[in-house]
Amino acid sequence: MTRMKLLAIATFLLTLSIGGVGGWVMWHFHMPLAWLLGAMIFCGLAALAGLPLAMPKFARPPMTATIGAMLGTSFSPAVFEHAGVWLMSLAGLVFFIAAAASVAYVYFRKVGKFDHPTAFFSAMPGGLVEMVTLGAERGGDERMISLIHAARIFLVVLSLPFVIQLISGEEIGRSGSSYVPFSAVEAKDLAWFAAAIWLGVAAGIILRLPARYLLGPMIVSAGLHLSGVSDFQLPSVFLAAAQVVIGTTVGCRFVNTAPMLILRVIGLSVGSTVLLLSVSLGFALLVSTMTGDRFVGTVLAYSPGGVAEMSLIALSLGIEVPFVVFHHIIRVLLVVAGSATVFRLRIDPFKTK
Repeated sequence: MTRMKLLAIATFLLTLSIGGVGGWVMWHFHMPLAWLLGAMIFCGLAALAGLPLAMPKFARPPMTATIGAMLGTSFSPAVFEHAGVWLMSLAGLVFFIAAAASVAYVYFRKVGKFDHPTAFFSAMPGGLVEMVTLGAERGGDERMISLIHAARIFLVVLSLPFVIQLISGEEIGRSGSSYVPFSAVEAKDLAWFAAAIWLGVAAGIILRLPARYLLGPMIVSAGLHLSGVSDFQLPSVFLAAAQVVIGTTVGCRFVNTAPMLILRVIGLSVGSTVLLLSVSLGFALLVSTMTGDRFVGTVLAYSPGGVAEMSLIALSLGIEVPFVVFHHIIRVLLVVAGSATVFRLRIDPFKTK
């Protein structure tokens, strides 16, 4: 084994160790969603301190697939009894995206002093990779767009559990969902779980699904549960491990970035996140009042975080997982398709004549 490979493995193990320790510390102090937030915060601070952290590309897909299979366990026939009501909240996504993006765009132009392409694609509440790619192709600052979206996801994931506690009055446990010991899981459950992952990933790749590592296993797992073929449960240690990897990945997005730039981006993102979450809460209140859906579930569905991160929070809290997942998938698709179309109109309200 070459020296470079050994160094990469050592860096990977260091990164996971920092994330795991962060999760344990937060778990020890009974913080909400301890493993996710702890890993994210500790790795973010380590990146700020300049430690050599890295999460190789092969690490996230298996955990994303694990989360997808876990999400599928939340599907049951009862979930779709009120699916017709979803149409109104899904239609509301169009207006939410327009309002949220407009507010954030003005903020980044006036406060952040960004140029038009950078502000436009930084403001869009869509997927990080998609917005960075589209923004770079259209003359935006690729690094700034990437950091702004990374900071948005970081701050939304960090603040959302506390916002939910505040608005619902319910205490969120350090592990989120109820504890399932490893001893309660049978070998056949693990076999079905593995099958859901392998078949789901294969289907996602073949069908070219968006968020294929999440959606493929989720669809297969949901099919197994809806059809009654299996009702497998997974031990809580699997969910904790998935939270650590996802939290670590979010925290590592600031690696190899100058500390002053990180602080500037975080400072700007605090303001934009407050604005975005305010818009989310306003729309969630309006939509939940009109449809009768649970307010907390609608807040999660309209929150401007990453698909995997928001799905994981919904899963951990046991809050209307299919409803939340479906809304975030549609949001990302709408933003990716709509942002490219709107940008072609070349509307820049701050352009000097």
